[in-house]
Amino acid sequence: MSKEKNKGFLPINKAEADALGWGAPDFVYVCGDAYVDHPSFGAAIISRVLESAGFTVAMLPQPDYKSCEAFKEFGRPRLGFLVSAGNIDSMVAHYTAAKKKRSSDYYSPGGKAGKRPDRAVIVYCNRIREAYGDVPIIIGGLEASLRRFAHYDYWDDKVRRSILVDSRADLLTYGMGENILLRIAKLLNDGVPVKKIHDVRGTAYLTTYDDKVHFDFVKGYEYENLKTDKALYAKAFGEQYSECDHVNGKAVTEYYDGKMLVVNPPMMPLTREELDRVYALPYMRTYHPSYEKDGGVPAIEEVSLSVTHTRGCFGGCNFCALAFHQGRSVVSRSIQSVVREAELITKMPNFKGYIHDVGGPTVNFRYSSCDKQKTSGICPRKKCLAPTPCKNLKVSHTEYIKLLDEIKKLPGVKKVFIRSGIRFDYLMLDENDAFFRRLVRDHVSGQLKVAPEHCSTNVLNCMGKPNISVYEKFKKKYFDLCREYGKEQYLVPYLMSSHPGSTLADAVELAVYLKKSGYAPEQVQDFYPTPGTVSTTMFYTGINPLNGKSVYVPRTYEEKKLQRALLQYNRPENRKTVIDALKKCHREDLIGFSPDCLVRPMNQAPKVQTKNTKPQTKKGSAKPFKKQTQKPKRTHR
Repeated sequence: MSKEKNKGFLPINKAEADALGWGAPDFVYVCGDAYVDHPSFGAAIISRVLESAGFTVAMLPQPDYKSCEAFKEFGRPRLGFLVSAGNIDSMVAHYTAAKKKRSSDYYSPGGKAGKRPDRAVIVYCNRIREAYGDVPIIIGGLEASLRRFAHYDYWDDKVRRSILVDSRADLLTYGMGENILLRIAKLLNDGVPVKKIHDVRGTAYLTTYDDKVHFDFVKGYEYENLKTDKALYAKAFGEQYSECDHVNGKAVTEYYDGKMLVVNPPMMPLTREELDRVYALPYMRTYHPSYEKDGGVPAIEEVSLSVTHTRGCFGGCNFCALAFHQGRSVVSRSIQSVVREAELITKMPNFKGYIHDVGGPTVNFRYSSCDKQKTSGICPRKKCLAPTPCKNLKVSHTEYIKLLDEIKKLPGVKKVFIRSGIRFDYLMLDENDAFFRRLVRDHVSGQLKVAPEHCSTNVLNCMGKPNISVYEKFKKKYFDLCREYGKEQYLVPYLMSSHPGSTLADAVELAVYLKKSGYAPEQVQDFYPTPGTVSTTMFYTGINPLNGKSVYVPRTYEEKKLQRALLQYNRPENRKTVIDALKKCHREDLIGFSPDCLVRPMNQAPKVQTKNTKPQTKKGSAKPFKKQTQKPKRTHR
């Protein structure tokens, strides 16, 4: 491919590197995703940050992993290999919550599956070792970040070793890696051996038992004990979770056959000015042109016309890995930075006047949850919003309103939508309802997706979510405002079945709630135990690692099937399963023909209705049993 055609992209093969006049690149970035040079992709950000510091980075996306030959494309890099599975864990990319193989890959050319291996970080690193022996290897990204300690692996159904041990890499980086990798790159460039780099925050390394740890540390446990003792595993995860704080967090150790794993404290979050600089780098904002013949890369479609304005989330949902990866401290970009990026979007050929999202992990967080957090750090085992809001919580949407206003002023912008996850409980705490009104009037593209997840108080407590009464108040105000503004708009609530803590009786309670609400979900998310979450630890151990209390866990395929069917009780194919579930719970009162029943008995026709009982739909109300045209995407998982 000619130099002209690839102008602006980093090279993905030796011919492109030669066209740039390079010799050996400083780094080769091996990634499980296709190469998309857009700031929604971690590989793009890290490579551009290193480039801006004067380092040369060659991209090796989705190499043929069946031998080491593809990993020799650029020769031996001057400073080392950077390895990532991609934007998501490779096992999540490949398998559903039922452990069934997915038929497509959102981050591959044409959506084609099979372009990356299972456990991509481990496979890639082993191939690099085959090719180059002791070349420095630094692993990062979500897969490495969430598997930095010994971790329960849902697909193997056992506790696996730290991915640093199994990959045979030299260093692991976790969290948001810009300043971490800049520091590592400068040390390597200064001639410091990679095995001597022990003092960088946000990294993990292996050393001997008697080696001195650079930071204050919490002594962890032997892997041989962690893999068999569930109570010890839960205790260890609770300690690791508590140290995920850049202000007060300490290093944490683990021990493997004579080796000590040291996970240093988190790197300080980027400042607003640093974050602005990251997003001002010269991204091409699309996939590499070599993928055009395959139909492009589907993942770009969701973010092409969107802007990320914030990082981190203090929401603290137990099933979400953000706390263990990005962290609970929120940092946001300046208004000027976001507006500049939105202006770039308006000049793109596929722009039709609509900014699809101005979002982030939680769209309506712009700052830390309280002033105390800035100097004293995150409260280790408490949540800012659930089960009730902290008295120190600061609530304001004023700057976010101003940000949206400035984007709307750009020439050619017709509408600015919000599609990322909104914390409705945080929104309801704002005494000024200006943002709520603006949201309903100007920024909803037909339907607003929010995440109540369940209605059972016990399950919501296990999830780290607020009481369902908060959602009910939010829903009432939302539809009141829809009517006030003459808007026919809908709510799409995300719901989860079989989360730890959810008994069959809790699932029945949710089904009854849905029936009374007149809502029948088209899709339901089964709980998916992924590395690095409180909920996954509950699933494996039956213990809440934040308080040490026992938690009921629906484990069997049969019970998961019953719970899921109850959430979609109205589907004819689920009727027998729902009846079985109701009988198990001794809730035969919900089997029959009355309006309160969930299902009619098997082999009996419904009673003939003498008058029209079809629910009436008004503007600004939820359409009963509204069919969704596409599967909603969770945005803060």
